[in-house]
Amino acid sequence: MLPTTTLANQFLIAMPGMREPDFRRSVAVICQHSEDGAMGLLINRLSEYRLGDVLAQMNLASDLSQVSEAPVLIGGPVQPERGFVLHAPHGNWESSFKISECLCVTTSRDVLAAIAAGEGPRDALVALGYSGWSQGQIENELKENAWLTAAVDERILFATPMEQRWEAAAALVGVDIASLTDYAGHA
Repeated sequence: MLPTTTLANQFLIAMPGMREPDFRRSVAVICQHSEDGAMGLLINRLSEYRLGDVLAQMNLASDLSQVSEAPVLIGGPVQPERGFVLHAPHGNWESSFKISECLCVTTSRDVLAAIAAGEGPRDALVALGYSGWSQGQIENELKENAWLTAAVDERILFATPMEQRWEAAAALVGVDIASLTDYAGHA
């Protein structure tokens, strides 16, 4: 059964009652969504690494402090050793997937080498790991009110401080998420 609406290029915003620790107060960008499931990247979970650490693991280096000191995010609990670059379309990278006219995700080394040299995409986030949902899982979680959805806004991705992204994403659909309770009532 095909989803009637794809969630690709949408923010998935955890509701306050989210109990799963990996997703509590999280915001994910859904990169792909089909009848087989969904894949996304969390955009507000800071890892212990800086981009310079990741580059060093790949035998790359950057003389640019804004590159080497850039934060690396936890994209999700699946394959935490795998890297993803969420970026504005710019350049021709070996392994890119176009999410929308304004957003791509790339998994190849060439984009990181370009970023290290100061020649990468103007706006980019680097994440380790991803978030995945099996067939029908994300739809069921939406029915259970575990998530809000909103169209991706590049300002939240690339200009909003990480600690403000959860509230800012919810505000896109008029929700003051911090004022909601973290439990549901039953009639």
